[in-house]
Amino acid sequence: MSAVPRSEKPAGRLRRMFDRLSSSQEDLESEELREDAETAGCTKIGDCQDRQIVTVTGTLRTVTLRPRAGVPALEAELFDGTAALDVVWLGRRSIVGIEPGRKLIASGRISLSRGRRVLFNPKYELRPLGRE
Repeated sequence: MSAVPRSEKPAGRLRRMFDRLSSSQEDLESEELREDAETAGCTKIGDCQDRQIVTVTGTLRTVTLRPRAGVPALEAELFDGTAALDVVWLGRRSIVGIEPGRKLIASGRISLSRGRRVLFNPKYELRPLGRE
């Protein structure tokens, strides 16, 4: 065994290829989402703090209609490879293009609700479907 831990060794092309082949599909998708967030210059959801104004990007995992205090609310879970964030549009039953699997960029102020990060009524931009 060498004295240098594996994580500190320079990763050659063969090593990277082997790592990708031995990773699960979920790990590969998470890595791709983390790279997308970095490329877009967005804050990683895992780094977001309460009351911080952020711009995040990721893929919508789920979209549900869940009333809050008697008001309709469209809720979606946004995942960027580091953590998940609930995006909530109050007073909306549906929004064209907001569907599971869709990528988007959202901006607003993070809040914590029941231990989860939430972004209420964010400014958002839908990302193109498929490869860019």
